[in-house]
Amino acid sequence: MHEMSLCEGVLQVLEDESRRQQFHKVKTVWLEIGTMSGVEVEAMRFCFDVVARNTLADGATLEIIEVPAEAWCLNCAQTVTVKQRYDACPHCGSYQLQVTRGEEMRIKELEVE
Repeated sequence: MHEMSLCEGVLQVLEDESRRQQFHKVKTVWLEIGTMSGVEVEAMRFCFDVVARNTLADGATLEIIEVPAEAWCLNCAQTVTVKQRYDACPHCGSYQLQVTRGEEMRIKELEVE
Protein backbone atom coordinates (compact mmCIF):
# COMPACT_ATOMS: atom_id res chain seq x y z
CA MET A 1 0.00 0.00 0.00
CA HIS A 2 1.98 3.00 -1.24
CA GLU A 3 -0.63 5.41 0.15
CA MET A 4 0.98 4.98 3.58
CA SER A 5 4.33 6.27 2.32
CA LEU A 6 2.56 9.09 0.46
CA CYS A 7 0.86 10.14 3.71
CA GLU A 8 4.19 9.99 5.52
CA GLY A 9 5.56 12.33 2.87
CA VAL A 10 2.62 14.70 3.32
CA LEU A 11 3.19 14.69 7.08
CA GLN A 12 6.88 15.48 6.56
CA VAL A 13 5.91 18.51 4.46
CA LEU A 14 3.48 19.62 7.19
CA GLU A 15 6.17 19.32 9.86
CA ASP A 16 8.71 21.20 7.74
CA GLU A 17 6.23 23.98 7.01
CA SER A 18 5.18 24.21 10.67
CA ARG A 19 8.76 25.04 11.61
CA ARG A 20 9.15 27.47 8.72
CA GLN A 21 5.79 29.24 9.16
CA GLN A 22 5.44 28.91 12.95
CA PHE A 23 2.17 27.00 13.27
CA HIS A 24 1.54 24.21 15.76
CA LYS A 25 -1.68 22.49 14.63
CA VAL A 26 -3.10 21.46 11.27
CA LYS A 27 -6.90 21.50 11.09
CA THR A 28 -7.53 20.75 7.40
CA VAL A 29 -5.38 19.56 4.50
CA TRP A 30 -6.60 19.94 0.91
CA LEU A 31 -4.87 17.53 -1.46
CA GLU A 32 -5.21 17.59 -5.22
CA ILE A 33 -4.94 14.07 -6.59
CA GLY A 34 -5.02 13.32 -10.30
CA THR A 35 -7.38 10.63 -11.50
CA MET A 36 -4.45 8.91 -13.25
CA SER A 37 -2.04 9.20 -10.32
CA GLY A 38 -2.58 5.62 -9.16
CA VAL A 39 -3.63 6.81 -5.69
CA GLU A 40 -6.60 5.06 -4.08
CA VAL A 41 -8.56 7.88 -2.44
CA GLU A 42 -10.15 5.78 0.32
CA ALA A 43 -6.82 4.16 1.18
CA MET A 44 -5.30 7.66 1.34
CA ARG A 45 -7.97 8.79 3.80
CA PHE A 46 -7.42 5.75 6.02
CA CYS A 47 -3.62 6.08 5.93
CA PHE A 48 -3.73 9.80 6.66
CA ASP A 49 -5.70 9.18 9.86
CA VAL A 50 -3.19 6.53 10.94
CA VAL A 51 -0.07 8.55 10.10
CA ALA A 52 -1.44 11.77 11.64
CA ARG A 53 -2.02 10.25 15.12
CA ASN A 54 -0.05 11.99 17.87
CA THR A 55 1.34 14.60 15.45
CA LEU A 56 0.51 18.21 14.67
CA ALA A 57 -2.10 16.84 12.19
CA ASP A 58 -3.88 14.60 14.72
CA GLY A 59 -7.62 15.03 14.12
CA ALA A 60 -7.11 17.03 10.93
CA THR A 61 -9.62 16.72 8.13
CA LEU A 62 -8.30 15.49 4.79
CA GLU A 63 -10.15 17.03 1.85
CA ILE A 64 -9.36 15.44 -1.50
CA ILE A 65 -9.89 17.30 -4.75
CA GLU A 66 -9.85 14.93 -7.70
CA VAL A 67 -8.11 16.42 -10.73
CA PRO A 68 -9.40 15.08 -14.06
CA ALA A 69 -6.81 13.81 -16.51
CA GLU A 70 -6.12 15.78 -19.66
CA ALA A 71 -3.94 15.05 -22.66
CA TRP A 72 -2.65 16.87 -25.71
CA CYS A 73 -3.51 15.20 -29.00
CA LEU A 74 -0.49 15.32 -31.29
CA ASN A 75 -2.68 14.63 -34.32
CA CYS A 76 -5.39 17.31 -34.02
CA ALA A 77 -3.64 19.67 -31.56
CA GLN A 78 -6.51 19.65 -29.04
CA THR A 79 -6.48 19.35 -25.27
CA VAL A 80 -8.84 16.50 -24.37
CA THR A 81 -10.14 14.85 -21.22
CA VAL A 82 -9.11 11.21 -20.81
CA LYS A 83 -10.28 8.57 -18.36
CA GLN A 84 -7.30 6.23 -18.63
CA ARG A 85 -4.05 5.73 -20.48
CA TYR A 86 -4.34 4.67 -24.08
CA ASP A 87 -7.75 6.25 -24.59
CA ALA A 88 -8.35 7.52 -28.11
CA CYS A 89 -8.79 11.22 -28.81
CA PRO A 90 -12.53 11.94 -28.72
CA HIS A 91 -12.12 14.45 -31.59
CA CYS A 92 -10.05 12.55 -34.17
CA GLY A 93 -9.67 9.00 -32.83
CA SER A 94 -5.87 9.17 -32.67
CA TYR A 95 -3.97 7.36 -29.93
CA GLN A 96 -1.10 9.83 -30.04
CA LEU A 97 -1.94 11.53 -26.76
CA GLN A 98 0.49 13.07 -24.30
CA VAL A 99 -0.88 13.29 -20.74
CA THR A 100 -0.52 16.86 -19.44
CA ARG A 101 -2.61 16.77 -16.27
CA GLY A 102 -4.07 14.24 -13.84
CA GLU A 103 -0.99 12.31 -12.71
CA GLU A 104 -0.06 14.68 -9.88
CA MET A 105 -0.63 14.81 -6.15
CA ARG A 106 0.02 18.04 -4.31
CA ILE A 107 -0.94 19.90 -1.17
CA LYS A 108 -3.19 22.70 -2.37
CA GLU A 109 -4.07 24.39 0.91
CA LEU A 110 -3.78 24.08 4.68
CA GLU A 111 -5.89 25.37 7.54
CA VAL A 112 -3.63 25.78 10.56
CA GLU A 113 -3.45 27.44 13.94
